[in-house]
Amino acid sequence: MLQRIQSVYLFISLIVASVLPLFFNLWITTTKKAVFAFDNLVYTSLFGTSALLALISIFSYKNRQNQFVINRLNMILNFILIGLLVYHSLTLSGEATVSEKGIGMFLPIFSIVFLALANKAIKKDEDLVKSVDRIR
Repeated sequence: MLQRIQSVYLFISLIVASVLPLFFNLWITTTKKAVFAFDNLVYTSLFGTSALLALISIFSYKNRQNQFVINRLNMILNFILIGLLVYHSLTLSGEATVSEKGIGMFLPIFSIVFLALANKAIKKDEDLVKSVDRIR
Protein backbone atom coordinates (compact mmCIF):
# COMPACT_ATOMS: atom_id res chain seq x y z
CA MET A 1 0.00 0.00 0.00
CA LEU A 2 2.17 2.78 -1.25
CA GLN A 3 -0.73 5.24 -1.27
CA ARG A 4 -0.87 5.60 2.52
CA ILE A 5 -0.10 9.00 4.04
CA GLN A 6 3.03 7.73 5.81
CA SER A 7 4.42 6.70 2.42
CA VAL A 8 3.93 10.27 1.23
CA TYR A 9 5.74 11.60 4.31
CA LEU A 10 8.55 9.10 3.80
CA PHE A 11 8.82 10.08 0.14
CA ILE A 12 9.14 13.74 1.12
CA SER A 13 11.82 12.77 3.63
CA LEU A 14 13.58 10.83 0.86
CA ILE A 15 13.53 13.91 -1.39
CA VAL A 16 14.80 16.12 1.44
CA ALA A 17 17.70 13.75 2.13
CA SER A 18 18.69 12.89 -1.42
CA VAL A 19 17.76 15.66 -3.87
CA LEU A 20 17.67 18.89 -1.91
CA PRO A 21 21.31 18.71 -0.69
CA LEU A 22 22.25 19.00 -4.37
CA PHE A 23 20.59 22.41 -4.63
CA PHE A 24 20.90 23.99 -1.16
CA ASN A 25 24.32 24.84 0.19
CA LEU A 26 25.41 24.14 3.76
CA TRP A 27 27.47 27.31 4.06
CA ILE A 28 29.36 29.89 2.00
CA THR A 29 33.06 30.45 2.59
CA THR A 30 34.69 33.85 2.87
CA THR A 31 35.84 33.49 -0.74
CA LYS A 32 32.14 33.31 -1.73
CA LYS A 33 32.36 29.60 -2.61
CA ALA A 34 29.23 27.62 -1.77
CA VAL A 35 29.88 24.36 0.07
CA PHE A 36 27.33 21.65 -0.58
CA ALA A 37 26.74 18.43 1.33
CA PHE A 38 28.30 16.38 -1.45
CA ASP A 39 31.60 18.26 -1.16
CA ASN A 40 32.32 16.45 2.12
CA LEU A 41 32.41 12.66 2.37
CA VAL A 42 30.96 12.53 5.90
CA TYR A 43 27.93 14.64 5.01
CA THR A 44 27.48 12.74 1.74
CA SER A 45 27.43 9.40 3.53
CA LEU A 46 25.04 10.62 6.24
CA PHE A 47 22.59 12.18 3.79
CA GLY A 48 22.85 9.09 1.58
CA THR A 49 22.23 6.72 4.49
CA SER A 50 19.23 8.78 5.54
CA ALA A 51 17.81 8.61 2.02
CA LEU A 52 18.45 4.86 1.86
CA LEU A 53 16.69 4.28 5.19
CA ALA A 54 13.69 6.30 3.99
CA LEU A 55 13.57 4.25 0.79
CA ILE A 56 13.76 0.97 2.72
CA SER A 57 11.03 2.19 5.03
CA ILE A 58 8.74 3.08 2.13
CA PHE A 59 8.88 -0.46 0.77
CA SER A 60 8.54 -2.21 4.13
CA TYR A 61 4.89 -1.19 4.41
CA LYS A 62 3.75 -4.75 5.15
CA ASN A 63 5.62 -4.79 8.46
CA ARG A 64 4.56 -1.65 10.30
CA GLN A 65 6.68 -2.31 13.40
CA ASN A 66 9.81 -2.69 11.27
CA GLN A 67 8.90 0.50 9.41
CA PHE A 68 8.48 2.32 12.73
CA VAL A 69 11.93 1.17 13.93
CA ILE A 70 13.62 2.12 10.66
CA ASN A 71 12.10 5.60 10.93
CA ARG A 72 13.38 5.94 14.50
CA LEU A 73 16.89 4.97 13.35
CA ASN A 74 16.62 7.50 10.55
CA MET A 75 15.64 10.20 13.05
CA ILE A 76 18.66 9.35 15.21
CA LEU A 77 20.88 9.55 12.12
CA ASN A 78 19.44 12.97 11.27
CA PHE A 79 20.05 14.16 14.84
CA ILE A 80 23.69 13.06 14.45
CA LEU A 81 23.83 14.98 11.18
CA ILE A 82 22.41 18.09 12.88
CA GLY A 83 24.98 17.71 15.64
CA LEU A 84 27.84 17.54 13.14
CA LEU A 85 26.57 20.56 11.26
CA VAL A 86 26.15 22.60 14.44
CA TYR A 87 29.57 21.48 15.69
CA HIS A 88 31.15 22.49 12.41
CA SER A 89 29.46 25.88 12.37
CA LEU A 90 30.26 26.66 16.02
CA THR A 91 33.87 25.47 16.21
CA LEU A 92 35.02 27.77 13.46
CA SER A 93 36.03 31.04 14.97
CA GLY A 94 34.15 33.98 13.58
CA GLU A 95 34.89 34.59 9.93
CA ALA A 96 37.69 32.02 9.65
CA THR A 97 36.25 30.01 6.78
CA VAL A 98 32.46 30.16 7.07
CA SER A 99 31.05 33.46 5.98
CA GLU A 100 27.38 32.64 5.82
CA LYS A 101 25.30 29.65 6.88
CA GLY A 102 23.10 28.12 4.22
CA ILE A 103 19.62 26.66 4.25
CA GLY A 104 21.12 23.19 3.74
CA MET A 105 21.89 23.05 7.45
CA PHE A 106 18.14 22.87 8.14
CA LEU A 107 17.43 19.94 5.81
CA PRO A 108 17.84 17.28 8.54
CA ILE A 109 15.28 19.14 10.67
CA PHE A 110 12.72 18.96 7.84
CA SER A 111 13.51 15.29 7.42
CA ILE A 112 12.96 14.64 11.14
CA VAL A 113 9.60 16.42 11.02
CA PHE A 114 8.37 14.28 8.12
CA LEU A 115 9.70 11.10 9.74
CA ALA A 116 7.85 11.96 12.95
CA LEU A 117 4.65 12.55 10.98
CA ALA A 118 5.13 9.19 9.25
CA ASN A 119 5.64 7.46 12.60
CA LYS A 120 2.48 9.08 13.92
CA ALA A 121 0.53 7.77 10.92
CA ILE A 122 2.07 4.30 11.31
CA LYS A 123 1.07 4.26 14.98
CA LYS A 124 -2.46 5.30 14.00
CA ASP A 125 -2.65 2.44 11.48
CA GLU A 126 -1.33 -0.03 14.03
CA ASP A 127 -3.92 1.09 16.59
CA LEU A 128 -6.67 0.75 13.98
CA VAL A 129 -5.61 -2.80 13.13
CA LYS A 130 -5.47 -3.73 16.83
CA SER A 131 -8.96 -2.31 17.45
CA VAL A 132 -10.39 -4.27 14.52
CA ASP A 133 -8.76 -7.46 15.82
CA ARG A 134 -10.29 -6.82 19.22
CA ILE A 135 -13.82 -6.70 17.76
CA ARG A 136 -13.47 -10.16 16.16
